[in-house]
Amino acid sequence: MDIPVNGHPLYAYTGGKPFDAAQPTVVFIPGVLNDHSVWILQSRHFAYHGWNVLAIDLPGQGRSHGTPPASVEEAAQTVLALLDAVGAPRAALVGHSFGSLIALEAAARAPERVSQLVLCGTAFPMKVSPALLDASVNAPEKAIHMVNVFSHSTLSPPPSALGPGTWLYGASRALMRRMLASNRSVNVFHTGFKACDDYAGGEQAMAAVQCPTLFVIGAHDQMTPPKSARALAKLARQPSLVEVDAGHALMTEAPGAVLDALRKFLSAPR
Repeated sequence: MDIPVNGHPLYAYTGGKPFDAAQPTVVFIPGVLNDHSVWILQSRHFAYHGWNVLAIDLPGQGRSHGTPPASVEEAAQTVLALLDAVGAPRAALVGHSFGSLIALEAAARAPERVSQLVLCGTAFPMKVSPALLDASVNAPEKAIHMVNVFSHSTLSPPPSALGPGTWLYGASRALMRRMLASNRSVNVFHTGFKACDDYAGGEQAMAAVQCPTLFVIGAHDQMTPPKSARALAKLARQPSLVEVDAGHALMTEAPGAVLDALRKFLSAPR
């Protein structure tokens, strides 16, 4: 579904369901060089269980048009503009990695618009090594390989994600290459990483969040180590924390466990 946001079509996967103002809304936000598809199991489940689902491609990449956000703050404003565009007064925000910072900032900027906040594979600060930042510009294929090595703790996911025997490294590489190629004018790899590296408002944002916050962390995450998420959770007003047996790509490495955590958290009375 293409939704006009800030003058450009923003793509959101809806599970094939029309928006129903009587239902709660959940927005799924991906990380760098990821798109709506990384949430395939989780987003489809909620679409068929009474939720409006908006699993987005970030602006200027994938199926979305416009300019790629150069900062976490800019991307957060896009998420809030999306809620305005669909007529959703409030929504639950679920973000992964870069997307978790975007969700966090959006919830801090408009606490009355966010019912629940889920941060998957998060950290603050979310610093990116100089070598990886440089490679994202000058050797993107090398950088894609580096990210995949650090993001995965297993070769194949359980059957409930991409299918039995799927090679996670290969699937992730193909997605990252496709996302990088989707914008020939702006290097969305470097832009996204630099936005993560530059973001300085995480602690202040967490203190401003009013809603319950779930931290879903991968026990073997080398990109955003669990200790970083735990430190951020200490600043949350109403934190919950679930650790799953996965690396940074936890939605595909532990799809069932992530879905179970989301179901329990999002269905809790508020």
